[in-house]
Amino acid sequence: MEVKKPSRRRRYHKEAFKQAVIEACCERGVSVAGIALANEVNANQVRRWMRERGIKPPSRRETLAAPPMPAFVPIRFPAAAEPLPEIRLELRRGDASVAIRWPVGAADECGAWLRAWLR
Repeated sequence: MEVKKPSRRRRYHKEAFKQAVIEACCERGVSVAGIALANEVNANQVRRWMRERGIKPPSRRETLAAPPMPAFVPIRFPAAAEPLPEIRLELRRGDASVAIRWPVGAADECGAWLRAWLR
């Protein structure tokens, strides 16, 4: 009886893939093991890639010590007496004229509307 061992082949990962995995591991609050698992790579292999590039893998303590998000974030609104900044346009096209007031915060929408109107 002859027993044949299955041949094992090494996996090859491109440098771009390695860099992407390493960058994901360097984000605050993520675990190397979690990123490795999501990318179907062994966590020890990812840590080795990091060491080879002179990057210190984050410790478990650093991963768990992410600062908590604040429960309340104050938002400042302008006083009611202050007018909000706005875009003012007066357009004439042939016999038609249009006067427009548009909030500055929605300048992109104003530009889109203006392009459509001028066609």
